[in-house]
Amino acid sequence: MAEGVAVVIVNWNGLQHLRICIPAVLAQDYPDFQVVVVDNGSTDGSGEWLRAEFPGVRLIANDANHGFAKATNQGIRATKSAYVATLNNDARPEPYWLSAMVEAMEREDRVGMVAAQIRLAHHPDRLDSAGIEVDRLGIAWNRRFGQPVEEEPPGVQEVFGPCGAAALYRRAMLDEVGLFDERFFAYYEDVELAWRARRAGWRCLYTPQGRVYHVHSATGGRMPAFKAYHLGRNKWWTLFKHYPFRALWRWVPLMVIGDTIAWLWPLLRRGETAGLRGRWAAFRQRKPFLAEREAPFYRVSPTLQPPRFRRFLLALFRG
Repeated sequence: MAEGVAVVIVNWNGLQHLRICIPAVLAQDYPDFQVVVVDNGSTDGSGEWLRAEFPGVRLIANDANHGFAKATNQGIRATKSAYVATLNNDARPEPYWLSAMVEAMEREDRVGMVAAQIRLAHHPDRLDSAGIEVDRLGIAWNRRFGQPVEEEPPGVQEVFGPCGAAALYRRAMLDEVGLFDERFFAYYEDVELAWRARRAGWRCLYTPQGRVYHVHSATGGRMPAFKAYHLGRNKWWTLFKHYPFRALWRWVPLMVIGDTIAWLWPLLRRGETAGLRGRWAAFRQRKPFLAEREAPFYRVSPTLQPPRFRRFLLALFRG
């Protein structure tokens, strides 16, 4: 297997972000990496700009928007590096980002994922993500979202998984557990992959030295109904596939109440039905995900965090 890192960037009409992202990626101090941009049918001149300005960047041009999961998998399959980094087109990494991520990955052989310190681009003193965590209600959170950077511990820590906006994956892990689930299209695909990997015994480390600045929801913010639908659907697909049944008796009442509030509040407030439709689609299509619960490589159940009721309410009413 080849060494080095393949940095896979998915783009959809994000030329204004690529103008910042690509030069920052190419300025990495890590000595052995390649950059692959998978363009999902952009109409804003992204492909033409890349070919003209950065001919050394490999461009995979799709004729339509195939979603984040499938496009990322295209980039992974088109490379043979030992590690794969995913990076959002609206993210700007520091020059030492890749080096710090690889250093954390190489601490142990069973580390299969590394989470970056992602800061909010417009509030660089605040965190966007310090990895992801999943609570006992099945809700995935960007760990320490909105918290001051100055309060962040300086050392490497173990977390549930990485946020796909800036993550590093070991190809050997991906070969064992599979790539992103392309049925998800976008949202929760990084959570589902992390859950699958953790159940197979792989670990994830978070390194605050792997620093990235991210424009939060730059793409999803343009399509709030699309985001609400896919978040609702993909969350439940993930739970059908991975949530431990032995914990349901204790947590299912709160899961149902919290999830009902999550789709009912936007419906009553703004007449939005996307969240409800996404959940209905998940329940209608639940059988294949329930059938996938017992994969032969699943060995352990990852630890879930206590419910974050205050954060849930703040996210709900601010949305």
